[in-house]
Amino acid sequence: MAVAYTPGLKVSPQTQLRIRRSLPISGEVKVSIGQKVQPQQVVAETLLPGNVYPLNISKMLSIPPAEVPGALLKKQGDYVKVGETLARSKGIFGFFKNELASKYEGQIESISKITGQVILRGEPLPVQVKAFLNGTIVEVIPNEGVVIEAETTFIQGIFGVGGETYGQIKVATKSAEEALTPDLLEESMRGKIVIGGGRMTYEAVYKAIDLGIAALVCGGIDDQDLKAILGYDLGVAVTGSEKIGITLIITEGFGDITMARRTYDLLKSREGADAAVNGATQIRAGVMRPEIVVPIDPKHVSKNAIEDTSAGGGVMEVGVSVRVIRDPYFGILGKVKALPHEPVVLESGSHARILQVETLDGKVLTVPRANVELITR
Repeated sequence: MAVAYTPGLKVSPQTQLRIRRSLPISGEVKVSIGQKVQPQQVVAETLLPGNVYPLNISKMLSIPPAEVPGALLKKQGDYVKVGETLARSKGIFGFFKNELASKYEGQIESISKITGQVILRGEPLPVQVKAFLNGTIVEVIPNEGVVIEAETTFIQGIFGVGGETYGQIKVATKSAEEALTPDLLEESMRGKIVIGGGRMTYEAVYKAIDLGIAALVCGGIDDQDLKAILGYDLGVAVTGSEKIGITLIITEGFGDITMARRTYDLLKSREGADAAVNGATQIRAGVMRPEIVVPIDPKHVSKNAIEDTSAGGGVMEVGVSVRVIRDPYFGILGKVKALPHEPVVLESGSHARILQVETLDGKVLTVPRANVELITR
């Protein structure tokens, strides 16, 4: 019988996690090696250059570009406030002078007598990088960031939206099969990471936003509900920057799907613990998965524990459950129907080994083996 090894989502009760937290440009690192950090503690910060405001003074005052430097009431390097007079024309015989009040606030970065344009640079934009989890600084990258290490419970999802957030884990459903509906959400869940079982409904997401819940984690979501929540069709993209007031993480796929029993039981076992979640997802080159990270108290770390990676991959064979992780069938679940041995020519013209997946509704899809991952129950 044909078999193959394939990766899968990682679901681990205890694993030593190392994460790199870096600035987009050079800045200042605020911590040192060996220091203990908290999730929302700033570990590095910098200032991004402010917004650029080009002002065509020549056109605004109806004067030749060469006269712009003389019309300016400020010089290069000066700071200008909103409403402050920036330039004044000479007028005719001292009369009919035109004045230009600045609509922006910033520093004059350049003045051109060739184009008659002035460039204002707005205030620098502060950027802070937080630790994201309880841990220890094990490496400092000068002027860039740090590497943090911690013993954690670590769970990856298949898809998510929204960025990093933090809160206490609260299980809302009674089973891994129960859908997350509005009646299961209450005021006491404000600021928490709420765990459901099956599909999260459109109505539940909106109630969660109103209640101020930090994040929802469920087995599935309907793609039309997701489109309605976001206001647009997401397609295949990098997520994590959505500003919808909540972070959503899907552990299994799209549709009315039950959360894997093993994932649900693990999350339930950590109920009440503080967790950090990140919905950022990328499903093309450089795969990035949404994640739930629950630090383990050092007092409770088992030194003899063998890291559980069974859900992180395994042997693929006919009959096993898989999830498609690439467009155009992203998020579809099914079972392996066949594993042809010989490579085939894809629509793109490339050669690849493929498999046939029988979906839950009985359809048979042919996809590259690299486009699926195992589902371990």
